[in-house]
Amino acid sequence: GNTSEDHLRILQNIPTKRAAAYMRVSNPVNSSKLSLVEKGICEDIQCKSEELVIMQPGLYLIYCHLNFHFPNCSNSPTDLKIELLVNDKVNRQTLSTWCASETCQEKTFKTLFQLHLTYLNVKDRVSVTLNHPKFLNEISLPNENVLGVLWYSDEM
Repeated sequence: GNTSEDHLRILQNIPTKRAAAYMRVSNPVNSSKLSLVEKGICEDIQCKSEELVIMQPGLYLIYCHLNFHFPNCSNSPTDLKIELLVNDKVNRQTLSTWCASETCQEKTFKTLFQLHLTYLNVKDRVSVTLNHPKFLNEISLPNENVLGVLWYSDEM
């Protein structure tokens, strides 16, 4: 099945009493910040074009699942950096090197998953950036790219 669609169905069937967002992301228009696609869940969180805006304070689980495609993997390594931003400041980042000579194939598909538990205040803005958005896989399967925020607790 489609993992992203399965997760979306599960979240839609859970009676939430707190904030939750689960949005697909796509390549940015004019920046490294990924765009949010109007599909998913947005409960007690404001979902804008490039960021999720928190409406109630608390401890939140932020997660990001991205798929990449390197159509012409060369022998020179490529560093992929994913940054989870809160109010346009890096709150968590992941750096991963792909396409090194020992892992290089003609076409390479990779998936990166990032989890972050942090306290967020009202009007905090959550977004994700990539240093090489051109490698974000939006064509071939799997191509489910998701940014999610889930209320965890109102205590620190």
